[in-house]
Amino acid sequence: MSSDGVSNLQTRIQMAQNMKEEEKQYRYNGVLYPTIMCPEENLKVLNQFQARSDDILLVAYPKCGEWIMFMIENVKEFKGNFMHLLLNGCSDMLKFLGTHLHPDNIPATFYEKKVKMLVVFRNPKDTLVSFFHFYNNNPVLPSGQSWDSFFSNFMKGEVSWGSYFEHALAWDQRMDDPAVKVITYEELKQDLSSGVGDISSFFSFSLTQDQVQHITEGSTFRAMKENAGNSHAAIGNVIFRKGEVGDWKNHFTAEQSKEMDEVFQKHLANTKLGARLNYQKFCR
Repeated sequence: MSSDGVSNLQTRIQMAQNMKEEEKQYRYNGVLYPTIMCPEENLKVLNQFQARSDDILLVAYPKCGEWIMFMIENVKEFKGNFMHLLLNGCSDMLKFLGTHLHPDNIPATFYEKKVKMLVVFRNPKDTLVSFFHFYNNNPVLPSGQSWDSFFSNFMKGEVSWGSYFEHALAWDQRMDDPAVKVITYEELKQDLSSGVGDISSFFSFSLTQDQVQHITEGSTFRAMKENAGNSHAAIGNVIFRKGEVGDWKNHFTAEQSKEMDEVFQKHLANTKLGARLNYQKFCR
């Protein structure tokens, strides 16, 4: 993250210190959004955003792909820094954008101009655990929820950016779109080098094998966490917490695990995205 980005992050943290917990979220069209991270005034005019055919959009449900978003910054083809779509409002000066928005809420011009979108998903159990810690340790989000309370809210979609399962089902409908590439957190954890090469090919980056290896070495979760204090100031350790697959086993009760299994079976078990998530391997 650039020095301007770190400064902006610190400013937002200072703003949050003067807010009541209930002021840190608002509801828009039935979905909760974080006040500071997704300003309502930007959300209201988002449909005015004019995408360009050479834009690049990274999309992830919260705590599925932040690590991947910062990894992409290491690719030297980018002329500038990654910015969140909603924090940037409607500027037309950026090329590299990221968002947690539901696909139906992404401005229509991204689809009309066939903007390439990299969509990152993670198994729902680890996503829930990571999101729980993110909520309770991030000063710009309302904190203080117990594990059981947050679990219940997550399963109902009563968390910032809405329901994991609604996001997943909507992206499943777009998996055959040639402008959309879906990757999973677990795939990249297993073979990051292949993932970097695959992503580079999707975006038509011209990278040598040496460049791919260099990016891979600087983009491991461990490397990013070690640099988190420099890259993301006080919030670095909140964004880069553990980065493990299977941490859900340290949090879920047997009953909660069964509940998640049943919801996944109902909504995603027979979908293309569900198959990619490899639920049987990572969530049983």
